[in-house]
Amino acid sequence: MTLSVWRYAHLALAIVSSLFLLILSVTGVILAIDAINEKAPAYRAENFNSLNLAQVIPQLCKVYPEITEITVDHNQFVSIDAIDGEGNSIKAYIDPNNGKVLGEVKPKSQFIQWNIALHRSLFLKDIGRVTVGVVSFLLLLITLSGIALIIKRQQGIRHFFAKINRDFFAQYFHVVSGRILLIPIFLIALTGTYLFMIRMEIIKKADVEISHPQIAEGIASKNMKDFKIFRETTLSEVEKIEFPFMEDDPEEFYVLKLKTGVLSASQLNGEIVKETKYPYAALLETLSLDLHTGRTNIIWAIILGIASLNILFFIYTGFVITFKRTKTKIRNKFKAENSEIIMLVGTENGSTLFFAHQIHKQLLADGKRSFIAMMNQYQLYPKAQQLLVFTSTYGLGTAPANATQFEQLLQKFPQQQDIAFSVLGFGSKAYPDYCAYAALIDELLAGQKWADRFLDLHTVNDKSVDEFIKWIHHWAEKSLIALATAPAVYNSKVAGLKKFKVVAKTSTTEDNQTFKILLKPASNIRFQSGDLLAIYPAGDNRERFYSIGNNDGMIQLMVKLLPNGLGSGFIHQLEMNSILKARVMSNPNFHFPSSVSAVAMIANGTGIAPFLGMIMSNSTQMPIHLYAGFRNSNSLTQQYQQFAAEEIEKKQLTKFDIAFSREQESRYVMDLIRRDAALFIDLLENNGVVMICGSLNMQKDVEKVLEELSIAKNNKSIKYYKENNQILTDCY
Repeated sequence: MTLSVWRYAHLALAIVSSLFLLILSVTGVILAIDAINEKAPAYRAENFNSLNLAQVIPQLCKVYPEITEITVDHNQFVSIDAIDGEGNSIKAYIDPNNGKVLGEVKPKSQFIQWNIALHRSLFLKDIGRVTVGVVSFLLLLITLSGIALIIKRQQGIRHFFAKINRDFFAQYFHVVSGRILLIPIFLIALTGTYLFMIRMEIIKKADVEISHPQIAEGIASKNMKDFKIFRETTLSEVEKIEFPFMEDDPEEFYVLKLKTGVLSASQLNGEIVKETKYPYAALLETLSLDLHTGRTNIIWAIILGIASLNILFFIYTGFVITFKRTKTKIRNKFKAENSEIIMLVGTENGSTLFFAHQIHKQLLADGKRSFIAMMNQYQLYPKAQQLLVFTSTYGLGTAPANATQFEQLLQKFPQQQDIAFSVLGFGSKAYPDYCAYAALIDELLAGQKWADRFLDLHTVNDKSVDEFIKWIHHWAEKSLIALATAPAVYNSKVAGLKKFKVVAKTSTTEDNQTFKILLKPASNIRFQSGDLLAIYPAGDNRERFYSIGNNDGMIQLMVKLLPNGLGSGFIHQLEMNSILKARVMSNPNFHFPSSVSAVAMIANGTGIAPFLGMIMSNSTQMPIHLYAGFRNSNSLTQQYQQFAAEEIEKKQLTKFDIAFSREQESRYVMDLIRRDAALFIDLLENNGVVMICGSLNMQKDVEKVLEELSIAKNNKSIKYYKENNQILTDCY
């Protein structure tokens, strides 16, 4: 099943059940709080699990001459219904060791009883029970479809807990909390469904009667402390003990209601005269009730309360996500087979779709039969005259998530008429494989017999509206279809920006174009070294990302001033005490690891920035090795060496090695890794972590060396260590 099928199934189930889930969640939270509150004050004896009936009953009989019954509730509190030596009726919680009264047995308040009735049957009796059961089953299906969505999105179960792109709060919270509370919510749904099936007798439960030989007449009486059944039955196995009405009457018995069944025992010698075993369905019913209510464990009750509360937020965030998607949702007025202009989109985070959608809306408004779809939905288009492909590039020149099948589909569905094509690539020149996937698609289409080039490949750097409008001019002039060229039409608002004050900045020199800048957050913002700072230097939707180092609560950036660099030039012109508006993006897959044997940090250029912050914040005793590569030795690299010497002296860094590629003795970080091959192999084999930050080319070269060393030494690919989260990268 495709991702969209699971998404629609998930949404449909949520819509159908949302009102009832709202009621059940609110009452679930209230009942979870009640389950927590009823455990205080604690009336449970410390030695409860070690007490057997031979110890408890004789002792209680000394204190209470007449006992009607003893009850053990789900909290393992023992209560008694009896008459004491002074003739007083006692109904209270007691200490089973000595019969001391601990507290009064109080019925649940009317408010709680009202919530229980609402939670179980919506005050509609059998119809309400059926409704609650169906909603529990729908919640189970919602949970399963949610799991399927994550697996589909992450392309496999192994990446279930992989990094989540934080597009907006509702989406991030919905997925993160869904992962964290997956098990309790699944159990709430599963046990609720099972309890409904038991109580409506969809699942039958038949007790098993076990016959015992009749007690022979004349058998001598025993002291109750010698009864075999009392000695073999612990108090923790008991739910209720009903005492004989008439003392010494052979026809009156002790009735023991246990968790596994009910038995009657002679009050004369303790022999079992009747026994009924509960079926597995009944035992599962008790287990389901315990899991569903949290009545037996205060920690589980708290978890269930949080999970129930979270279902409310699930409903809210789910509809927020749906609302946001419908705002940019593809709306096709015409079917694919009847459309003259086909727009195919390849996007990883939705920004490319935004540009394509703006064009699609204008084409429809102009009366054109336009159709827009994801690249993985490519098919035959019998009426098509124009094919527009808008695609980004993912990773190192590969297809975005919704375009991975396009090449196979292109071969499977050759068009039957000539179609003019144009490819528009979106990317960032900061990456070496800038728009590489768009170039590949352009080349593949050019090789199709049915495809005629309409425009040469055009690329858009960093969502540049100006560059996008250049393409609009070319396409509109040639197609004679008018399209808007006002930049405001193609600018999307950037939300969540925070203020940062420049508190320190170093200067660039002739031999060093890299500078350091310290930013103080204007408000309390949580971040770690390795997170990202997104800036918007042109005041539009074009982003620049910089890896953060945490320097005593301030954001430290190492920036290389590039000729005509949009981001680096913008940061470089910032003056002391000026304000920068930006946003911090969490990057948990590149945080300093804990509970590992050692860490090797590998950087080149400004990629050293997060490592400086991690080293300064290091409070562990683990070995940390820093390897850094630069072109030349200059004042900045000397500062790095001085910093490393100080951190080594403070024992926050173990070793620092530096390589210069343009000095007389030319070396790269790869040469240092080969030199220290034994250290890296030992580190990886003993739960250590290698962190890489810098250029993508450096990353590829470093991983190639590690692959060679690992295969040669222990016959393992670095893929094994990556899947084990032992090789962490943040490269650009």
